[in-house]
Amino acid sequence: MEFVHWFERGVGPVALRHTLTADLPVVMKHPAGVLAYRLRELLPPPLPAAPEPPPVTGRAHRPPPFQECDGCERVFRAPEPGRCRDCRHDQVTGGGAANAA
Repeated sequence: MEFVHWFERGVGPVALRHTLTADLPVVMKHPAGVLAYRLRELLPPPLPAAPEPPPVTGRAHRPPPFQECDGCERVFRAPEPGRCRDCRHDQVTGGGAANAA
């Protein structure tokens, strides 16, 4: 069962059949010997090693939880409660809807 080694090296059944049956001599005295020779000598090289999987860190990366803005009650993602981006920007620049009136 030397054909199992071919499948381990990524060769499909169609390619293996082609390798074993292509360009056969018209008259053969030892057909089993021809097939054994082709299985042994035409075996492709091994596949390259699979890359190492990334290390497991214990927990999957998760986005920060949802927080409710202290200024406008908009929901946003942040590691800690506070103000959303627009309210932080308005607080720094002194603009915003509260100062427009």
